[in-house]
Amino acid sequence: MTQSTSFHVAVIMDGNGRWATRRGLPRAAGHRAGVEAVRRMVRAAPDLGITALTLYAFSSDNWSRPPAEVTALMRLFARYLHREVAELVAQSVRLSIIGRRDRLPAALVNAIVDADQATSGGTRLDLRIAVDYSARAAIRSGTLLPDVDLLIRTGGEQRLSDFLLWESAYAELWFTDTMWPDFTANELAGAVRDFRARDRRFGGLSTQAAV
Repeated sequence: MTQSTSFHVAVIMDGNGRWATRRGLPRAAGHRAGVEAVRRMVRAAPDLGITALTLYAFSSDNWSRPPAEVTALMRLFARYLHREVAELVAQSVRLSIIGRRDRLPAALVNAIVDADQATSGGTRLDLRIAVDYSARAAIRSGTLLPDVDLLIRTGGEQRLSDFLLWESAYAELWFTDTMWPDFTANELAGAVRDFRARDRRFGGLSTQAAV
């Protein structure tokens, strides 16, 4: 397996609800704070050499959450798309939403279509947000993405949770206890530095052993 010239980072954005609960706030406040973290990552990513950023926002299993929370999330996704398009265009970011659309509210689907069209010319960063996404379903349907180089999970958990399973076959994994709303550009830079220091062998010998 050869390494791609692109640098694909995937993030499981975990901890929004727990972040809010620990502060005595409703879980929706944590999700709103999580949007600010998304903005920070999108702004920081290109300067770190990241050419593709895939964010796990809502899994297919998340439909089992309380209906009020799900409704709030769907509205938040739509607001994010409406409000961020102009800045994404200015930053030359191409935005796409991956996952099922048939179960999403019509207003959100319309916002997705509009954002996709408006940002289609972006070349500096390929930003993908996974909504109603299941890696198992993607594998079955053959709707796969480029390989992931670095997979980050915030919030202290250490599992993939049905996210980019095929694409992460050779991904380097990086876990942090930091809740997603507190995740900073500096922490992203630290994860990238750690990644670049690793010896990626892809099943072969390490560069040191091969000498």
